[in-house]
Amino acid sequence: MDAENNPCVIDPRKGRREQSLPPNGVLVFSPQDLASFAAGFARPPVRTHKLYLTDVYTAELDGGAIALAGPMLGAPQTILVLEKMIALGAKRFIALGWCGAINAEVKIADIVLPTGAVSEEGTSTHYPGAQCLPSKDLFLSLRSSLASSGKTVHEGAVWTTDAPFRETCEKVKSFQAQGVLSVDMETSALFSVARFRGVDLAVALVVSDDLSGLRWVHGFRDAGFKESRQKVIQAVLTSICQASGPLL
Repeated sequence: MDAENNPCVIDPRKGRREQSLPPNGVLVFSPQDLASFAAGFARPPVRTHKLYLTDVYTAELDGGAIALAGPMLGAPQTILVLEKMIALGAKRFIALGWCGAINAEVKIADIVLPTGAVSEEGTSTHYPGAQCLPSKDLFLSLRSSLASSGKTVHEGAVWTTDAPFRETCEKVKSFQAQGVLSVDMETSALFSVARFRGVDLAVALVVSDDLSGLRWVHGFRDAGFKESRQKVIQAVLTSICQASGPLL
């Protein structure tokens, strides 16, 4: 049943007194990366909104404004923020997060550009018919911006789950057999909702830990992991400024 014949009781919408957002937005999951983004602007970003548990800032970059939102964790919170930002006028998004490698070729401090996602989270199922795919223009822009980073970049599918403490050995082996590269908590929902709402969105993930050997190896303090995050931040800002019209 379509939305016209089965309307939602609550719709995301702009309040009468709410300030609009610029069309370009960056979604940042960790407080550490949010601080690094904020430090990269000539003038400190100004907090303009509090969306649920997430702060949203407006920042000037290359003569234009962008919305910077974070931190956020997991599909439900992230989608609450994304839906409201769309209602406030944002139309183009890049999300930056961390992921765990489940493919032996993907190493800590590598970068994953998701070309699709396998959903094991509960949010995207409420957006029927939407594909778990990134927007072509933003994906290609991110790829181009990262080409000179000196970092290893992988392209492929990711597994998105709501339950990081239920990443069982059988599940890891199953997704490995399907060629899935890594696991995170947001990507499939982001792709689904962006497609459903007709906005552009792409995701960049830095590999923070490794599950591919069926034991957990973390790299959160790894110098290469920190360096990769900085490289991705630079690429995200370059890409969001260069992005043009939608190419869904």
